[in-house]
Amino acid sequence: MALAASAQETARQSGNSTAPAAEPVKVAAHSSRWDYPKEISPAAGQKVHIVEKGDTLWDLGARYLGNPFAWPQIWELNKWVKDPHWIYPGDPILIDVSRSAVAPGREQDAATAEVTALRPDVRRLNKPVQDEFGYSFQDFIQLPFIAPQGADAYFKENRAFPIQGHQAWERSILADGDTVYLKGGSDQGAKVGDRLVVTKVLSRKFHHPDDHSRKGLLGDVLQQEGVVRIVTVYPDASVAVIEHALDGIYEGAHAVPFTEPANIVAKPRTDIGSPVPLKDPLAKVIFVREDRPVGGAGDLVIIDQGARHGLKVGEILISARRRTLANAGVFVNPKKEAGKPSTNYYLGQMMVVRTEQDTATCRLLRTREEVMVGDIATR
Repeated sequence: MALAASAQETARQSGNSTAPAAEPVKVAAHSSRWDYPKEISPAAGQKVHIVEKGDTLWDLGARYLGNPFAWPQIWELNKWVKDPHWIYPGDPILIDVSRSAVAPGREQDAATAEVTALRPDVRRLNKPVQDEFGYSFQDFIQLPFIAPQGADAYFKENRAFPIQGHQAWERSILADGDTVYLKGGSDQGAKVGDRLVVTKVLSRKFHHPDDHSRKGLLGDVLQQEGVVRIVTVYPDASVAVIEHALDGIYEGAHAVPFTEPANIVAKPRTDIGSPVPLKDPLAKVIFVREDRPVGGAGDLVIIDQGARHGLKVGEILISARRRTLANAGVFVNPKKEAGKPSTNYYLGQMMVVRTEQDTATCRLLRTREEVMVGDIATR
């Protein structure tokens, strides 16, 4: 109990409130992605930390439990935080300070003594591995997809607000915290507090890479860039603040209303080997995020099959690459090598995260080498 009391005293000095078991802590209204509890009643040995700018669960583990690697202990008490990488100023975080391994200010000495006391033949067992998120909010705000109806029709259909200006006049690339001006206000249904996903046009009149005659139009390639929140509304205009942006936001993009995306837990496959059993119909990678030549683990790609082919969000596909037996390990031109004995080899795994009728966006979960346009995706 001395450790818990000491931790509580440290928290009081830093401006965060500690409540006894009988006294609930009321949480002030604030902007957050999560549906945070409006009131918390900590049990004996627990405290409530109100998140400040710059806080992370890693830091809170080091501060209150004496070990940054103890952050999962904090997360398991706060399951309303759907993604442990994102906590927001004002969020209440419940911490069981009775589980602290060291007294405040003695982290290094206590940790060293603890390790020194271990017998050489004793291993500490870790907790079960947390679920792997195959698709999270960070992926959502950089997601590319094909709008088969075209960009203009997509923006009109989804009541998009063009970004027509911004406060940081000296910069063209905008980032977190910058203010933007939207064309569209209360007359178009905008309200204070609305959150919108900023979307840009990457490629108009996109054709399949194998369509050399360019007669079959797939649509326009769009990419989400970040999220803004409306703070002021006028009849025909709005002011918004950029909450999150990964690749930079530019004037001329469009802000589209959206529903908060769900984190998708990935269940990687184990039925893997080379050559990969290819199951018809085969899909091909036709686009890598930001129109890059190659992609790796964590990147987002577009394939040439979608809902019409039975693909569903969360489905895991195997990525493979063809090769001729005479050029093992060398990426070859299928047309030049047509007719020669060939096989394929395993590249990695990808998960479907968005489907259109004839295309789908996938996140690369595992890669043994780079994935490029033309590579195979198969069930």
